[in-house]
Amino acid sequence: MAVKVYFSKEITPEKVVELYRLTGKELSGRVAVKLHSGEEGNQNFLKPEFFKPMVEYVNGTVVECNTAYEGSRNTTEKHLETLEKHGWSKYFNVDLLDGEGPDLELAIPEGKKIQKNFVGKNIVNYDSMLVLSHFKGHPMGGYGGAIKQLSIGVASSYGKAYIHGVGDTDNFWGSDHDSFLESMADAALSVVEHFKGNIAYVNVMKNMSVDCDCCAVAEDPCMKDIGILASTDPVAIDQACIDLVYAANDPGRDHLLERIESRNGVHTIEAAAALGYGSREYELIEI
Repeated sequence: MAVKVYFSKEITPEKVVELYRLTGKELSGRVAVKLHSGEEGNQNFLKPEFFKPMVEYVNGTVVECNTAYEGSRNTTEKHLETLEKHGWSKYFNVDLLDGEGPDLELAIPEGKKIQKNFVGKNIVNYDSMLVLSHFKGHPMGGYGGAIKQLSIGVASSYGKAYIHGVGDTDNFWGSDHDSFLESMADAALSVVEHFKGNIAYVNVMKNMSVDCDCCAVAEDPCMKDIGILASTDPVAIDQACIDLVYAANDPGRDHLLERIESRNGVHTIEAAAALGYGSREYELIEI
């Protein structure tokens, strides 16, 4: 039976809540809301006002983790300042999961490239997770969506370097590329298993630049907004987004696809599906 992915071309805060509700996933207990706080200087990240009704609906806490590269979010002090500047702290309770060490080590016995993942220790304070992803391109991953949020997004600063280096933090930029993508898929599995599948996913196809929200200097969006998707399956929702880009009749489509294809972005989806925590087969239900 194909996984259901709900889709709407209407991009509003209210539609995010509506599509989430259609997934039927009732996130219980203390809900961590993982989203991208946006690098200072980035013009494309989705603002707190857009996600406010959704975060309030699940009574969630916005969670983030420090980065592993120079910028406005690579230390707890700077990241908290950025969260304040970008308005997240104004509206929500905010928790930097790796704001204070030590990291929590999650085992990945089924991992193809890495057998452990390092995440902020505060993750143990939550019972479920809502992953709000801004779907767009990415300088290394080709694209950024739900799987990236689960992996690089939830990893601590050290964990990000561990994934990038495929287990060797001293080889951050020099690892075999497909192995890096497979490491992301491995790391995402550990988070899915940590929450025992008590996770829901929303991908927003808006402001689609070839660059990530982690870029202080990012290209402007290259194609028109497509819509919002929601699912209980991170593989299906990312695959559906990729398919919607391919299906688009937009002059900027090929520029985004060049970024995705040149980085072999779909391989992350392939690796995640092979690990069994999601399916590339889905039914797109337009609302």
